[in-house]
Amino acid sequence: MAELNLGKGLTAGKVASNVQKKLTRAQEKVLQKLGKADETKDAAFEEWVINFNKQYTEGSKLQRDLRAYLEAVRAMHESSKNLQACLGDMYEPDWYGKNEVDSILEDCDVLWTDYHQKLVDHALISMDTYLGQFPDIKGRIAKRDRKLVDYDSARHNYAATHKTKKKDGGIKITKPSTLLERATPGWAQGILSAHNLAQTSLSKSQAEEEFERAQKVFEEINLDLQEELPSLWNSRVGFYVSTFQSLAGFEEKFHKEISRLDQDLHDVLEKLENSDTTSDREDSNHTLRPGGPPPIPKSPSKLRPAVPPPPKVTPSKELKTENIINLFDAAATPDINVTSPTEPANWDSWGDSSASAAEPEPEEAATEELQTPTTAAESTQDSSETTDMPPGFLFKVQVMHDYAANDTDELEMKAGDVVLVVTFDNSDEQDDGWLMGLKQDDWQQNKENATKGVFPENFTQRL
Repeated sequence: MAELNLGKGLTAGKVASNVQKKLTRAQEKVLQKLGKADETKDAAFEEWVINFNKQYTEGSKLQRDLRAYLEAVRAMHESSKNLQACLGDMYEPDWYGKNEVDSILEDCDVLWTDYHQKLVDHALISMDTYLGQFPDIKGRIAKRDRKLVDYDSARHNYAATHKTKKKDGGIKITKPSTLLERATPGWAQGILSAHNLAQTSLSKSQAEEEFERAQKVFEEINLDLQEELPSLWNSRVGFYVSTFQSLAGFEEKFHKEISRLDQDLHDVLEKLENSDTTSDREDSNHTLRPGGPPPIPKSPSKLRPAVPPPPKVTPSKELKTENIINLFDAAATPDINVTSPTEPANWDSWGDSSASAAEPEPEEAATEELQTPTTAAESTQDSSETTDMPPGFLFKVQVMHDYAANDTDELEMKAGDVVLVVTFDNSDEQDDGWLMGLKQDDWQQNKENATKGVFPENFTQRL
């Protein structure tokens, strides 16, 4: 009768053999736990197995953390790429360093990609290869444990079959116990006993062969593991060093390169800021850029007092009326030599008295001749300027930069214009750093119809 084929190389006989092995192993383990059968121990190998399990656990954790790190690098790359793309989109073509900025952003993206790929090639793949050997060794350790149980079972069976010893060098013939033995004639009892003895010898031989075979299989796999486990345990140091050196080296190089690119980007943006500030100062069409920061106004505490300056006073302005009359009398009195009919002519005394009365001292006359015209001109000019200024006039300023009005209440100004600063109608409406005024030319031409508005003080210089 042919054996039943169960597929994949299995037959009914082999299945039965495997089942029998499992039953034998289970029975042996129960006897060992109950203390009815001894168990082969190898303390050194058990320590190697403990180290193996520890090494496998640490390696698996390192692999998980490395994968998480790579995912974080990928996410950081994606975030950095989106942020830099936003900068590239907002960077206008006419701004300084547009091409440099585009090149820097492209290099950053390439650097991130290269960094991630190197971590995969030199760290993650190496980690996967390192851990790939553990499942096979773990399976061989489990197989070695099974073969050890088979070895102990065969050893116990072999020992049990050799417990029967010959006594007195002869063969012990037992009494018949079965119906066949009882029914056997006396002369055949010896033949039957010899047959039983042959069967016993055959069982001993089979037990010895099974023991030798189990011992050989166990020792082969045990010897390989005894050489491999210590070597694997010692290799962990070199692997950890290589892995973390690679990580540290790649990370250091990446940060150096990305730091250089960041510095280049910082320099370009700094030059953009400087060039933009310079153009704001020198551009003939000086307007505030949309969305740009307004000029920083001065604090109101730094403004000069909003009072008109006092008139200049010099001693030459305080001329007495009699001095002015004497001055004109001395200049207009004719030199007539006339004598009164009632008084005798005293030519010497008359000449001395008229000279002393009409002519001032030389220094006093010179001073009065120099000061009087200047005093009169200044007094006339100050009075005319004060009366010709708009109501609430404070002081004058000169425009240093063009300013384009951004609202209807602001004053349009060009560099070089002179603006007459006046007080606000309502002091609560005055903002810090802003003044109210009207251009001098406009006031001189249109007077009350001149345009009045606010303007930034830091665009002007006080006269």
